[in-house]
Amino acid sequence: MPPIFRILIPLALAAVALTLGVGIYALFRGGDFGRSYSNKLMRLRVLLQFSAILILVAAYAFTRRHAGS
Repeated sequence: MPPIFRILIPLALAAVALTLGVGIYALFRGGDFGRSYSNKLMRLRVLLQFSAILILVAAYAFTRRHAGS
């Protein structure tokens, strides 16, 4: 696996985990902060999860394609 995937995969997973944690915190905190940010953070989490899945699929495809070389 190329070094770029060894960097991108943990970064993408950490971004998803961090966004999820802050989103849950905003959801349970409530008030103006919760109303303003909880839904936005959960939408951002979905986009980050999608990008993490794309990175994982790209890494898998690259590894499969170059495994025979």
